[in-house]
Amino acid sequence: MQKFLPSLVLIFFFGFQAFGQGAYVPFNRDYYHLYDRYEILRMNHNQVIHTGFKPWRRDQLGQLLDSMDNASMGGMTAVDAFNLAYLRNDNWEFVTSETPESKKLLFGKLYQKPSDFYHYRDETIDVHVNPVIYLSAGIEPGIDEFRGRNSRGLELRGSIDRKVAFYTLLTTNQVIFPSWIKTYTEESGAVPGEGFWKRYNNVGYGYFSAAGHISFNISKHIQAQIGHDRNFVGEGYRSMVLSDFANTYPFVKLNTKIWKLQFTNLWAQQIGDINYDNQRRPTDKRYPNKWFAMHRLGMDIGKNLNIGVYESVMMQQFDLNYLNPVIFYRWVEHQLGSPDKLMLGTDFKWNFNKGMQLYGQFVLDEFIFKEFFGISGKNSIRNKHGIQAGYKYINSFGIDNLDLQLEYNQARPYTYQEKRAYQSYSHYRTPLVHPLGANFREAIAIVRYQPAPRLFVNATAMYQMYGDDPNPETNYGKDVLKNRTRPNTGIGLYGNTIGQGIKNDILMGTVNLSYMLKHNLFVDFSHSYRQRTVADAIANESTNYSQVSLRLNMVRHDYNY
Repeated sequence: MQKFLPSLVLIFFFGFQAFGQGAYVPFNRDYYHLYDRYEILRMNHNQVIHTGFKPWRRDQLGQLLDSMDNASMGGMTAVDAFNLAYLRNDNWEFVTSETPESKKLLFGKLYQKPSDFYHYRDETIDVHVNPVIYLSAGIEPGIDEFRGRNSRGLELRGSIDRKVAFYTLLTTNQVIFPSWIKTYTEESGAVPGEGFWKRYNNVGYGYFSAAGHISFNISKHIQAQIGHDRNFVGEGYRSMVLSDFANTYPFVKLNTKIWKLQFTNLWAQQIGDINYDNQRRPTDKRYPNKWFAMHRLGMDIGKNLNIGVYESVMMQQFDLNYLNPVIFYRWVEHQLGSPDKLMLGTDFKWNFNKGMQLYGQFVLDEFIFKEFFGISGKNSIRNKHGIQAGYKYINSFGIDNLDLQLEYNQARPYTYQEKRAYQSYSHYRTPLVHPLGANFREAIAIVRYQPAPRLFVNATAMYQMYGDDPNPETNYGKDVLKNRTRPNTGIGLYGNTIGQGIKNDILMGTVNLSYMLKHNLFVDFSHSYRQRTVADAIANESTNYSQVSLRLNMVRHDYNY
């Protein structure tokens, strides 16, 4: 069944007539923020993109860019004009306005367009090829070796017959993490955001990373994507529903957009656990699979409000009943007598004033009425839910290109856990949602400032409080990989509160300066300070980390967790 299903999906989809379209843009918070800020400034939804499910398609971004001009924006600064020109150049094949050719070509043929190392375009095929490079070096007090990253690879995108779009990203990587990320990797056995890894010079990690997809239109209103990548739900810096923190995974996605409604279906295969050798290194033995299905219905209400509701299920074996894109998973679960893990939730965004947006999410993992409302007892172990509340302020306090974002996240103990290991909301031993898993509270403040067209300033301040486990046999509800049926805490059914276990408090601040030397070529300088306070600990941790980076066509990596 596992081999047959992808082939069946391909045959089924390609039996339909296709329409012109583009590949999806990899999710990059800095890049997506540029679109986000202009949508908030214009005080309406563009009717092309429902922004709550990411990534987005390039042809749709092109339509959005075509709708942006000086009049619709209420006037533009030189920085805004630069940003829109940059975005149009980056998606030049999908915008109607003319985009410039490069003034100087490399070897007479390369970089004819500022955004493409090489491109070829005729009526049949459209191909864009770019190298990807990420070189960084950092220092941390008390550690002799340089921290750093050495990533090289290739990015390829395009379309065939203007009907089937494709995207591929391949990189080989050697990374030496700052101390807290190394600790996370050693304790979890997983490199954040990646899959199989090997030791690199005894202090780092080496891994090959790949992502790719094909996409096409089944009809005028139904879009399909078959890929091996990540997805992100929501408007926040984090997601309590589905985030980009875990490794890539194979999936099939349908987007159906009619009137003010967008219905998204996602079916995915994920890794339940990893086989290790005696040095906790992944082996090449077959890893156990599990399956994930999700659907979200988003609706524009008026011009300024979008509300989404979703349902998802994690299962050990794929069942054809979950292929039905419009059925309720809870009903299917009951009919099957299934132990599959099902979650419900909602999200929203509201552009309530020019330049201002409120957004949030609510995730319900388990619901028993009397216990949820504390009638039978307070803080039940079965009262499992997550909350996000956020605020964005564009051109804050009347200062052009100064953007502020405030966000609060929390998840009660045992959220995203269940009775069996395969039911956990995880992939490759990494949470599919928030990096902390559950049993935490978090407050984040982000300031983005662009004082000059090519200069980007990003400052992030973060406070986290969570309850950790004193040993592997105990489960206070943070680690999504653990079994909820054996908490081994002595707390019992009631009295479970956020932060239970070994309380940890983390304060962290990061400042990053990025300068765009050429199109998508950046030089970065960043400094981070991180302090961790552990309850009843004899000594607590604090460290500083500074790094400089050069990157081409790659997402900037932050270590804000």
